[in-house]
Amino acid sequence: MASILVVDDEMGIRELLNEILTDEGHTVYAAESAVQARTIREQMRPDLVLLDIWMPEIDGITLLKEWSNTGQLTMPVVMMSGHATIDTAVEASRIGALNFLEKPIALQKLLKTVSKALESSPKHVEPEQERAVQLTNTVAAPKQAVVEATAAPAEGEFISGIAKTYFDLPLREARDRFEKAYFEHQMQIMGGSMTKISEYTGLERTHLYRKLKALGIDTSRNKGES
Repeated sequence: MASILVVDDEMGIRELLNEILTDEGHTVYAAESAVQARTIREQMRPDLVLLDIWMPEIDGITLLKEWSNTGQLTMPVVMMSGHATIDTAVEASRIGALNFLEKPIALQKLLKTVSKALESSPKHVEPEQERAVQLTNTVAAPKQAVVEATAAPAEGEFISGIAKTYFDLPLREARDRFEKAYFEHQMQIMGGSMTKISEYTGLERTHLYRKLKALGIDTSRNKGES
């Protein structure tokens, strides 16, 4: 996955983006000012920068201009702001910003923007193609596993096997046990990626988190996995 630099003077924004992007398997660096962003840019060479426009002392547009003028704008930059004007967004685009995120940032909008930005990065064109093949194989595997698992067993096996265990339980408990086993299986084969699980199961991400929590499934151990 990618290394992403989040530059924002608001701690809440930095923490929120760090949690979401880390959960998606990315490595996240956070900077609360343009000065810190410069240092991290030099040391870490991030694959993508999420840059707030309005910051004290040195704003995001100024930092973007600096990187552009010094040949350091070698990575895609997505600007962020809660009250930017159209002129500001146009200026950022002219300087070299790839896209713009309006605060408060919607989850799906963030993930789609980050995904598209990384696809545009020269360093990630080939790995993304390879990952697409891997993802196809990964998604195909669980479908096959589900078909095999749901194939009708012999009558004796059905009565004496796990199905009998579920039949002996109240409906709600049997359903909860099955759903827990199902989602734990999906988390294992999907590497803990909430995005992949959400897309595969057809559940909206927020609802998925609530369901996993209600089932007692710990998602924290999967953070950092792709």
